[in-house]
Amino acid sequence: MADKIRKSDAQWAEQLTPEQYYICRDKGTEAPFSGSYTDCFETGTYVCVCCDSPLFLSTDKFESRCGWPSFSASCDKAALEYTTDESLMMKRTEVTCARCDAHLGHVFDDGAPPDGQRYCINSVSLILNKE
Repeated sequence: MADKIRKSDAQWAEQLTPEQYYICRDKGTEAPFSGSYTDCFETGTYVCVCCDSPLFLSTDKFESRCGWPSFSASCDKAALEYTTDESLMMKRTEVTCARCDAHLGHVFDDGAPPDGQRYCINSVSLILNKE
């Protein structure tokens, strides 16, 4: 993993669109079924919109019908960090980019084999580098 990226809020705001900033820096969520990658099954690597770090492979993407892109695993365990999120009156596990701390979404234990994990990720936080 490359060195940690640290930028001011103003620098992130200059780099990102308002929607990207809201989701990645303010821990927002895009509306279900609105994201560009929800129904996308093209081949490639999904990278962080903030820092281009590889996060997920298209081969690990699956249809969960939850309204957001879902992955069964990350492409590198060191690419993600996890924190407990107790907002919205429930306990969830937040997923962030390990390199730049961008909020990506959440991981749940109701996913696909072999590990049963479902990484529920905002499309806005990703860029698909097609193969």
